[in-house]
Amino acid sequence: MFPDLTRDDVFRIETRRLWLRWPMARDADAIARLAGDPAVARRTSVIPTPLPQHEAESFVLRARAGNAAGEGLVMALCRRASPGHAVGIIGIESRPETDAPTDAPHLGYWLGRPCWGEGLMREAAEAMVEAFFAYAGGRSLASSVMLDNPASRRILEACGFVPDGRGAFFSVARGETVAADSFRLDRAGWLDRRGRSAGGSA
Repeated sequence: MFPDLTRDDVFRIETRRLWLRWPMARDADAIARLAGDPAVARRTSVIPTPLPQHEAESFVLRARAGNAAGEGLVMALCRRASPGHAVGIIGIESRPETDAPTDAPHLGYWLGRPCWGEGLMREAAEAMVEAFFAYAGGRSLASSVMLDNPASRRILEACGFVPDGRGAFFSVARGETVAADSFRLDRAGWLDRRGRSAGGSA
């Protein structure tokens, strides 16, 4: 899915306030603590609360293996001033186990609660969308958001995603099936949005 450029752990994406880099073993503590926060985990499908340390360590190993194989791109979010300290995770991966109405790769993310309200995840999501379409030549990208998570919906809409149906998925942290909206961004929509942004800044 992703090219050789992204398959080395020196690869990173820099934005105005963030470094997006490969997850490292030393990130496991922060991942367990931040992602295992009930306020964060309940907004995801697969993260339990609490999140055991060994599961965070296993996640890092799987993410690095997937990145190296080009099967996806999972990145740790770090403030530029503290590139060694992860505050969230964002990734694009295949999601064959989901009931989403598309087989497109899936954009997923979470951000530690201390960083909420700063617009950091929107900044990271825009950078990952750009990487998918510009570096990887992607054709279509999917995502989903629980109905009770308007902040995540705003992030997707800001990146150009459009609604693509309604469904549900099981949330491990909630222990129940949760209604969710699916979203999609295709290459034509990305190019159109990119062109309008460039025109607006000329």
